[in-house]
Amino acid sequence: MSKSIPKEILTFFKKLEKNNNRDWFNEHKPEFKAIEATVKASYNHLGELMNTHDQIEKIKIFRIYRDVRFSKNKLPYKTHFGGSFARKKPELRGGYYVHIQPNNESFIATGFWDPSKEDILRIRKEFEMDDSEMRDILNDKTFKVTWGNFTGDELKTAPKGFDKEHPAIDLIRRKQFIFVKKFTDKEILADNFLDEVNKAFKNVRPFFDYMSDVLTTNLNGESLL
Repeated sequence: MSKSIPKEILTFFKKLEKNNNRDWFNEHKPEFKAIEATVKASYNHLGELMNTHDQIEKIKIFRIYRDVRFSKNKLPYKTHFGGSFARKKPELRGGYYVHIQPNNESFIATGFWDPSKEDILRIRKEFEMDDSEMRDILNDKTFKVTWGNFTGDELKTAPKGFDKEHPAIDLIRRKQFIFVKKFTDKEILADNFLDEVNKAFKNVRPFFDYMSDVLTTNLNGESLL
């Protein structure tokens, strides 16, 4: 089994972009199922690599069928593969995502994209008390080269109960804590792509270790587990 991403994936999705309808897809479904099986094998292999430095509890490959009930976009099929890698709960927080899409639209992402109200308050309280450890992680050379800075949603002003003049207000305002790394088509088809993804995910561990510690303790540092 090839551990690299086959170019047939990109070719298929480029065709699907031009023929995003049920008749065409049903006619080419055997081709899609073969590609899907290869992708699942690649994602599972990546999960094995990640388990050498983390504890991955679940790998989920998202279905190609779009939920169009509440969307203005009524095209029935996604033109990408997405897969998530969940860490062992409750002690390990955060998650990983791998997105394969043609036309240089592929990317990997990691962090916290939908934190609960309780979690986001706990994180903000930590930053309010001491943001130095988070700053050290973000400013680490290896981390910065790999992931850059946070992306995702943030408030325009301070959340309720927090001082808008606080030195850590740039962190406190955040609603999501996400890092994204983009890849070209050439990069995802390279033999070492999955190894590069694994290396990038390994480099995010200082952030995950810090956030897991914050989210499993109270402000006094006492365990909540």
